[in-house]
Amino acid sequence: MAHVAVIGGGAFGTAMACVMQRAGHAAALWARESEVVAAIRESGENTAFLPGVRLASGIRASGDLGDVLTAAEIVLLAVPAQFLRAVAERMRPHIRAGTPVVSCAKGIERDSCALMPDVMAETIPQATVAVLSGPSFAKEIAVDLPTGVSIACGDARVGGNLVRMMGTSRFRTYLTDDVTGVALGGALKNVFAIASGIAAGKRLGDGARATLITRGLAEMTRLGISMGARMETFLGLSGVGDLALTCNALQSRNTSFGVAVGEGRDWRQLLRERKTVTEGQASVPAVLGLGRKYGIDLAIVRALDEILSRDAEVDLAISHLLAHPLGAEWAALSENE
Repeated sequence: MAHVAVIGGGAFGTAMACVMQRAGHAAALWARESEVVAAIRESGENTAFLPGVRLASGIRASGDLGDVLTAAEIVLLAVPAQFLRAVAERMRPHIRAGTPVVSCAKGIERDSCALMPDVMAETIPQATVAVLSGPSFAKEIAVDLPTGVSIACGDARVGGNLVRMMGTSRFRTYLTDDVTGVALGGALKNVFAIASGIAAGKRLGDGARATLITRGLAEMTRLGISMGARMETFLGLSGVGDLALTCNALQSRNTSFGVAVGEGRDWRQLLRERKTVTEGQASVPAVLGLGRKYGIDLAIVRALDEILSRDAEVDLAISHLLAHPLGAEWAALSENE
C-alpha cells in the first residue's frame, strides 16, 4: 500500500482518488473549495463536482496542501492546466526528491505555450514527472466503469511502478516514454472537440464531424512529430482514443461548449455560466502559438482562434476553413519526418 496525494478536488481528481483507493492505496485528496472537503468528509460524496456518485470509502479530504503531501509516495496533480503552475509552486516545498508527480491536466499553458510536464519540470524540479491521459470521463471512472489510459514517464522504472500501482482490472494502464506525445494529445483533443461541437451545433452533418476529427488527428500528429513525439502515440489511447471519445460525447465540456457556440450562443457568456473549466478554449491561442513556433499549419485551430480570440462570425470562420488549399493527405507529415 502506498500513500497517494491527489491535488485537485474537481471531478477528475476525485475520480482518481477513487481509483487509487480501490487499488489498495491510502488516498488523500486536497481541494481548494472548503465545501468539497466538508461534503466528502460528511457524506462521502463530492456534491459540487460529482453529484450523486458515492465515492470509494476511506478517501481523506483536506484543505491543507502540506498535510496531504507530507507522507505522499505518489502525487497526482489534477488541477486545471491554467492553474497548474501556481499550485505546483505551492507544492514544491513539500515534495521529496524523486517523488513521482503525475499530471492529469489536459491543456497547454496560455502565456508560455508550455505543456504540463514542462511546467512541472520548472516548478518542482526535484520530482519525477509523469503524464496520465486517455479516453476517460470522471464520472465513469468514479463509478468504476472500465477505462484505459496511457501513463508516460521518461524514467522506465518509475513509469513501470506507476502502471502496476495504479492499474486495476477496471482501470487499465499502459506505459509509454513519450511524455510530449501524451501531454500534447490530451491537450489538443479538447481543442478539436470544440470544433466538432460547433459542426454539430451548425448541423453540418456527421460527415463533416468525421472529417474534422480525422483532420484534427493529422494536425495533432504533425505538430507532435515536429516537437519530438512519436506518431504511434497519436494512434493510441492518448491520441485517437481520447479524440474519438471527446469529440463524440455531449457529456464532454468542450464538445457541449462547441455545440452551444455553433447554435449561436455567445462563448463568453457560456464560460461565465459554467462552474467547471473548459480546457480547450483556454488552450487554443497556445496551440496556435506552438504551430507558429514549429512551422506547422493548423487550419482547424486557426479557425477556432478566429471565433474565440478574434470574435469572428462562426460562418465566416467555417468558410475560411473550407477554403483551405486542397492537397495530399499526409504530404506535410512526410516532410517533417
